[in-house]
Amino acid sequence: MKFLAGLLLAALAGAAQAQPVAGRDYQELDPPRPVSSGGRIEVIEFFYYGCPVCYEAQPHIAKWLMKAGPGIVMLRVPAAFTESSQSFARTFYTLGAMNQIARLHWPLYDNHHFDGRQLNEEKNVVAWVAANGVDGRRFSELWHSAEIQNRVDAAKKSLETYDVKGVPSFVVDGRYITSARMAGGVPQMMRVVDYLVDRAASERGK
Repeated sequence: MKFLAGLLLAALAGAAQAQPVAGRDYQELDPPRPVSSGGRIEVIEFFYYGCPVCYEAQPHIAKWLMKAGPGIVMLRVPAAFTESSQSFARTFYTLGAMNQIARLHWPLYDNHHFDGRQLNEEKNVVAWVAANGVDGRRFSELWHSAEIQNRVDAAKKSLETYDVKGVPSFVVDGRYITSARMAGGVPQMMRVVDYLVDRAASERGK
């Protein structure tokens, strides 16, 4: 009996240790930021196509999305910190305007990092989208348009709104922020996101 009790205490201690800790694995946003997801939990991924950790995170995020369920709204915001990241942000929003994100989001990561296509450069990304069945001329027009610039500016503002310091980062329901750096790695980050989604749902009384 003593042996079994010891195992139970060890298991409970391990579970307590595994629970994410505020101030270490995630931060609470004070005050909470407004959400646009209605009755569903809003999850925002801040990312940068040139970030190798964001690239590493893609299969983990895809797996998480498969089991996230209809009670969650997932949004992506490109982190436009630098000239290179702003170029990628333009590409993200241009592909979105052409309904190509679902098809080309992961390949863009793959071809930039694995194949070394340097898709942060305009001429390279225009050639790349054209090779992937997208109208290169229309893509280039949109890439330079005021509409896309406004979206990039809004993305830059979001970095300040949510106090994002690095990527990949996730904001859950306008209340919490975590990142691979805070959580200690990509798999750990996704576990923290799961915990925060559950916590946000509980706080909403779901």
